[in-house]
Amino acid sequence: MNANKIMYKPVGLIGGALAGVLAGIAFKQVWKLASGEPDAPRATDERSEWPEILIAAALQGAIFAVVKAAVDRGGAQSFRAVTGKWPG
Repeated sequence: MNANKIMYKPVGLIGGALAGVLAGIAFKQVWKLASGEPDAPRATDERSEWPEILIAAALQGAIFAVVKAAVDRGGAQSFRAVTGKWPG
């Protein structure tokens, strides 16, 4: 593992945690707008039907992936701006 990857590791870990929090907030807001419900159904919720559960899971996964990619890319670009080197 090269020095840039080692130096970037804490940035990546903090970014990952931040991405998870931001994605959770974003998903909750999108679900509220899309369904009118304050909370998404849980997979073990007896009252929820398969389509609703699967749509919620797919939407949550898509939002998480987009937010994670944006935070990872921003972190890498910020690292390069500070150090002059790409972390990978």
